[in-house]
Amino acid sequence: MTLTLPMVLIVVVGVLLASFVDGIAGGGGIISVPAYLLAGLPAHLALGTNKLSSCIGTAVSTGRFARGGYIDWKLGIPSVLLALLGAHFGTRLQLALDERVLQWMLLIVLPVVAFVVLREKRLPEERGEIAPRKQTAIVLAASLIVGAYDGFYGPGTGTFLILIFCQLGKLDLRTASGNVKLVNLASNIGALATSLMNGKVFLTLGLIGAVASVTGHYLGSGLAIRDGSKIVRPIILLVLLLLAVKVISELL
Repeated sequence: MTLTLPMVLIVVVGVLLASFVDGIAGGGGIISVPAYLLAGLPAHLALGTNKLSSCIGTAVSTGRFARGGYIDWKLGIPSVLLALLGAHFGTRLQLALDERVLQWMLLIVLPVVAFVVLREKRLPEERGEIAPRKQTAIVLAASLIVGAYDGFYGPGTGTFLILIFCQLGKLDLRTASGNVKLVNLASNIGALATSLMNGKVFLTLGLIGAVASVTGHYLGSGLAIRDGSKIVRPIILLVLLLLAVKVISELL
């Protein structure tokens, strides 16, 4: 494809906003993938190119959480391996199948997730009581399954992981957010590698988008670390609403 100025402007603005949201609570793909589509990229190329810019931006926010000590590495390292595996097979499935089946499934899941978020006035600032083996099983299973979802479709990945890690895995919000960034980075790398091998990445546009992604992730992750659930919970609700609108509009 030929790179044009309107294409660059659309991607820079869309990815900057998306990565800011993603740095706070995940789910930036709801904004960035449509930005790449609006710029004129075919669906598979848009998804692959989005993984390139998202991967580089997520590395920045992951680094901020790691420096702050907000990553549980005992859970994080095996989560990375499972997320890589899930994302690889999820992307292979995406390249072979129609995504409408998954979109219909999301329409069922989204109201349930929204109800869980609305029921809790605040996401936990402290770790909850849970058996270590049970916590490990929940975090690892989520990393594999949601990692596969990220490779197949993507939007809302970070949001789903934060909710699972906090509500089921009983992690505190900041540690959950740090581990989510680590898992999301791994699933992005797995999906990006598969897309690159299949020639589904517009490298030049993706690297331009990566500059905007780094900026947005740096700002968003800083807010999440400082303000905790005061900023994360409303952003999660916004992400769920945008994802519902996106899925319904695509199905119609």
